[in-house]
Amino acid sequence: MSVDNDGGPVPPVARRTLVRAGLGGAALLGTGLLCVASTASGTRPQTGVGGPRPAGPGPAWRELAAGNLRWRTLHERHPDESRSVRRVLMGGQHPFAVVLGCVDSRVPPELVFDQGLGNLLTVRSAGQVLDEAVLGSIAYGVLELDVPLVVVLGHQGCGAVAAAVDADATHARLPAHIRYLADQIRPAVDPALPRHSRVDAAVTANVRRVRASLAAEPDLVPRVASGRLAVVGARYELSSQGVTRLD
Repeated sequence: MSVDNDGGPVPPVARRTLVRAGLGGAALLGTGLLCVASTASGTRPQTGVGGPRPAGPGPAWRELAAGNLRWRTLHERHPDESRSVRRVLMGGQHPFAVVLGCVDSRVPPELVFDQGLGNLLTVRSAGQVLDEAVLGSIAYGVLELDVPLVVVLGHQGCGAVAAAVDADATHARLPAHIRYLADQIRPAVDPALPRHSRVDAAVTANVRRVRASLAAEPDLVPRVASGRLAVVGARYELSSQGVTRLD
């Protein structure tokens, strides 16, 4: 068991916080990555649990940005997890954003954006690959729950994107289901780039392609055109734990 400076034991949760603090602090000093910030302050609105949810795409994004700022600076609130909130949510849900993220275990949207129960409708597929189930899940959030913001969240070091890049370069035969993922991601791969930078560039390109596809979905276009819905792309950096919006 680890010990603190006074020789006493450090609880497991504290150890995890200290480890992540070291990682986050070193990365923030060393990378200079542009991460989202927010002018939002004070207590976060209780989404559908006794207070108004963010009204419209702009406030919804600012709420996510504020949550990520708390996460990457180790000021997480872990909101909306109390027993009373759980009881209220038995009566229905009112999330303010849909997040389409990767299945990577290091990038859970509720933690990355410091949100709680009932706040986000999360949809996850490797490399944010779109299929009918994913599209239907996103459409449910937008059309049935009137969610004003869809975020396509890619991330640094994505294994699905790396598999697509390697398959494109080596023509290696992948297992059938993984090959399906690689085939969907492959259009985002630029073979003209140096091999060492190809994966990182493909992560960003893939987010932009998926975002554009969603924004062009016939069921979503009227809401985007009227300003009721925004579909945005973003990247999560494992090194800094920050999210950057991709416009």
